[in-house]
Amino acid sequence: MTAVDTVTTTMRVKKRNGSLEPVDLNKIVRAVERCTVGLHDVDPLRVATKTISGLYDGATTEELDRLSIQTAAALVSEEPEYSKLAAGLLAAFIEKEVRRLGVMSFSQSIALGHAEGLIGDATAEFVAANARKFDDAIDLDGDRRFEYFGLRTVYDRYLLRHPAKRSVIEQPQYWLLRVACGLSQTATEAIDFYRLMSSLAYLPSSPTLFNSGTQHTQMSSCYLLDSPRDELESIYDRYKQIARLSKFAGGIGVQWSRVRSRGALIRGTNGHSNGIVPWLRTLDASVSAVNQGGRRKGAACVYLETWHPDIEEFLELRDNTGEDARRTHNLNLANWIPDEFMRRVEADADWSLFDPDEMPELVDLWGDEFDRAYRGAEEAGRAVRTVKARDLYGRMIRTLAQTGNGWMTFKDTANRTCNQTASPSNVVHLSNLCTEILEVTSDEETAVCNLGSVNLGAHVDGSDIDWERLRSTVRTAVVFLDRVIDINYYPTEQAARSNPRWRPVGLGVMGLQDVFFKLRLPFDSPAARELSTRIAEEIYLTALESSAELASVAGAHPAFAETRAAKGDLQPDLWGVTPTQTERWASLRERVSEHGLRNSLLIAIAPTATIASIAGCFECIEPQVSNTFKRETLSGEFLQINSYLVRELKARGLWTEAVRNRLKQDDGSAQGIAELPEDVRSLFRTAWELPQKALIELAAARGPYVDQSQSLNLFVASPTIGKLSSMYLYAWKAGLKTTYYLRSRPATRIQQATTTTATAVPVVTSDEAIACSLENPESCEACQ
Repeated sequence: MTAVDTVTTTMRVKKRNGSLEPVDLNKIVRAVERCTVGLHDVDPLRVATKTISGLYDGATTEELDRLSIQTAAALVSEEPEYSKLAAGLLAAFIEKEVRRLGVMSFSQSIALGHAEGLIGDATAEFVAANARKFDDAIDLDGDRRFEYFGLRTVYDRYLLRHPAKRSVIEQPQYWLLRVACGLSQTATEAIDFYRLMSSLAYLPSSPTLFNSGTQHTQMSSCYLLDSPRDELESIYDRYKQIARLSKFAGGIGVQWSRVRSRGALIRGTNGHSNGIVPWLRTLDASVSAVNQGGRRKGAACVYLETWHPDIEEFLELRDNTGEDARRTHNLNLANWIPDEFMRRVEADADWSLFDPDEMPELVDLWGDEFDRAYRGAEEAGRAVRTVKARDLYGRMIRTLAQTGNGWMTFKDTANRTCNQTASPSNVVHLSNLCTEILEVTSDEETAVCNLGSVNLGAHVDGSDIDWERLRSTVRTAVVFLDRVIDINYYPTEQAARSNPRWRPVGLGVMGLQDVFFKLRLPFDSPAARELSTRIAEEIYLTALESSAELASVAGAHPAFAETRAAKGDLQPDLWGVTPTQTERWASLRERVSEHGLRNSLLIAIAPTATIASIAGCFECIEPQVSNTFKRETLSGEFLQINSYLVRELKARGLWTEAVRNRLKQDDGSAQGIAELPEDVRSLFRTAWELPQKALIELAAARGPYVDQSQSLNLFVASPTIGKLSSMYLYAWKAGLKTTYYLRSRPATRIQQATTTTATAVPVVTSDEAIACSLENPESCEACQ
């Protein structure tokens, strides 16, 4: 009798009805085999025997199922196909959990959710009226498209749960159809949209996936608030607005440049101000207390203009040293930088700091008007103090290197290239939590954006992009992003006033790295840049065509006359770029002239950390961070290996135990494995091994087709002031509107949230390094 035979005859498992029966290895093998259809390199017997070895006498069948899922997931580091197997086992587990509640169909799931107060009346009625169509449309085989960690994320965070029993009441395909029904007007429309999402070729952002079809339809991702006025009532009103937005799962961006600086006179009391830090401490505590619907931590980013006298204290807010009463550990920080500052950094000139109480107009000026007002104030002697521009720039760079925070975003480029700023009264004052949204704000208008992302990897067909399929996906995405605007719940009146007037949306992408792997294009190759730019043009042009079509039916958005598009200028015109598809652009311009646009803004490339995990692709426009990486789930931590690399090495007969061990030993780098051919090592470089100049140039090349902005992380293993100074100067000169995190080498683990900071590392700094890097930016090590 073998060891396994002994286990099967002496160990018992408790069934769901409470009875005990001996563990049957063959029964477990058959259960695993049912999930191996289409998989070639997995061993059901291995999973079954490992599962049994982890059992104890009297374990429940539910524990048995969980252990088999965990066992399969643990084998992913040896063979990526085990991810699909683990996903299949998890899908079967979820199905059992849902059926235990008596739910046998999609319509029954919706009915139960409605009875328990989870599903909105309109969705419940819509589904009940079309129950048979929707039940027949469910494709349970769609669960096979998920990788394990994507499906695990769906199960842990997205599926609706019974309020009392805490069991999920919907299967993954029910969830996607519920999201589609919450946004659709007809059954056919809902089924078509469901099929697109089920294919994982497109996914809306998390708030839409959380809340569509539910009792509380807050589906927007981002809220941008102008700085409060320099008044007590305005500041506390802003706190209230931010708390309400954060409660209903919104990521917050807020300006703070109108609030007077430390030491400024308070005329009403004849005292002196404590500056912005105490106010931001209060905001920090509020953001921590009011999380996003109990599902995610509250998250906010504060923007400050570079001329504010409290700028240096602002840059210290995330430091781990110093007086804790002057630190904010939850807020993200971003610099809102005018071109005049960057010019003075280049020229090694002085930089003057002005109190907003004395120069309130600076917040609302950009470009030449800002330059004239700023220089005039200097000449009039109104500066609070003067610093060396390079000293302040060096402090900004150190903050980035040490905390990953203090993002570099460029005020003038953002306004100069924004469709909404044709009128002088409309000003972009900041970006959002992830630096991809650029919309006008004011005290009366809180900018809003709802997001969704196209999975580019799912649109590769053979040796090229399936361009017609990509166009079809974009057309559908624009319709449903626009639909959110009308049915969304707005937590504040300022948001409810702004969004219907401007109707901005943020269509983004994910899986660009997947495209390059599938087409065997090194990330920094000229062919990769050309393809990336062509994709960006195709998406933006199709989105504009779709918005013009919507405008021909429903009318242009109410503020269309205040936009650059109304004057005939589209995003390529603002960059001075001639697009490639001239006939389509000419036809589009005629339609825009005749009908206008339904949406003032259309394209924003968000980080996609979570939905990329669900779709099983690499994040947004990013290169891979490592060929091996850990994923964290409620079941534990698992190691994964880049499946594209594994397939490549299998085809070449190089997927050996020695290579696997070397990849793990080298933190996922393939560069030191001599037996791998040069073309393989070049293709599978990580973000740390790519020249950052290539990432900047890719972003700049697609810029003329991104009317909002891009969440662009930059990666420097060992940052120095010299490297970073020239890198961000290069980004500004290339015309980037915003940048996002600076990632330093210790932060190599892929995270499941967009608010993770890079690990602090030592930073080498000297005045000579700054001067050298700024005078010779092309020689920067980080860029080469």
